[in-house]
Amino acid sequence: MTGKRIDPTGTEPAVDRREFLALAATLAGAFALPASAIPALAGAMAGAARPPVVWLSFQECTGCTESLTRAFAPTLEDLVFDFLSLDYHHTLQAASGEAAEAARLDTMARHAGAYLVVVEGSVPTGADGAFSAIAGQSNLAMLAETVAGAAAVLAAGSCSSFGGIASARPNPTGAMGVGELMAAGLVPERPLVNLPGCPPMPLALAGTLAYRLAFDALPPLDDKKRPFAFYGATVHEGCDRYHFFVEGKFAESPDDDGARNGWCLYKLGCRGPVTHNACARFKWNGGVSFPVESGHPCIGCSEPGFWDGGGFYEKLSEEALAAAETGETGPEAAGRTLYEDNCVYCHAADPTALATEPEAVARLLAEGSIRAHSRFGFTPAELSDLTAYLEAKAKAP
Repeated sequence: MTGKRIDPTGTEPAVDRREFLALAATLAGAFALPASAIPALAGAMAGAARPPVVWLSFQECTGCTESLTRAFAPTLEDLVFDFLSLDYHHTLQAASGEAAEAARLDTMARHAGAYLVVVEGSVPTGADGAFSAIAGQSNLAMLAETVAGAAAVLAAGSCSSFGGIASARPNPTGAMGVGELMAAGLVPERPLVNLPGCPPMPLALAGTLAYRLAFDALPPLDDKKRPFAFYGATVHEGCDRYHFFVEGKFAESPDDDGARNGWCLYKLGCRGPVTHNACARFKWNGGVSFPVESGHPCIGCSEPGFWDGGGFYEKLSEEALAAAETGETGPEAAGRTLYEDNCVYCHAADPTALATEPEAVARLLAEGSIRAHSRFGFTPAELSDLTAYLEAKAKAP
């Protein structure tokens, strides 16, 4: 294989062939495509027209743009010069003032219905949008105007996806994410992909853009409009410390022997079990590492409301952990814990195998009529939780 560069437009040298095929292989793996799809994916990307992109920066720290500059498959240079036509971007564009706004309006007019909009930052809705304005136009008005003719919208980062830090209590600016604005009828509804993270992983953003290039479609999304390829699993599931979690080996402080030995950071407030992101799978800075591997607990930055979700260094509640592992909350989660801590030693691990009806189990335990069970001494509240769990399992398909 040579180092010959592939030119998507057919006019001049562009992406190195090795890099291009490596990109195709990375995307195929991320989107669960078979290896046989790599040549087709590479061919589709090579032949794709460069879509015009309008990148809007609102209430943000520019961290999402900084993240994109560290993309490595494809690189920022590949994206900007070979795959996309980045027509408007506050940080990267050469134009300024009236010329910059003219470029945005020109793209919207010439490519109506075909351009992509990338949004970075939340949008303030308080005081009629007066908290943030660009060229004399409120962020809200600019977003509504720009999105109206877009083929699709990518919300880059947690601020544009879910409101992010700016929307944390008490949310003085009335900050909202793009999806929330669409649902409220404040901006036109268009196909939307959320790419949360503070900042988002470079590959999540670059990979989603590349998928759009190759297939002229958006990737499969979860119920929060996040691509399954990057947000389908939790950080916990892919973490290289996971086996220590299973073994019950936890760091108790940031600099104790457990921390030095790479033990699980769950007790230090790691949000990995409830955070959907690909940090542990693809890592950062070209695959070098990610926060948990570097010794810091995951702060859950790709989840809605992460800033208000409790202290970053406080251990997750047992209920939250149970919900992350089983999908159960409240009494059902507490009931599962009771069952697994007390019942599975004599009964089946699957409570649906019990011959006794759920409500009868609680009654028999309360009466103490079964001598072998008299040692448990469950409280009425615990019996109620146990019943809730058994009933939920009995009704489950």
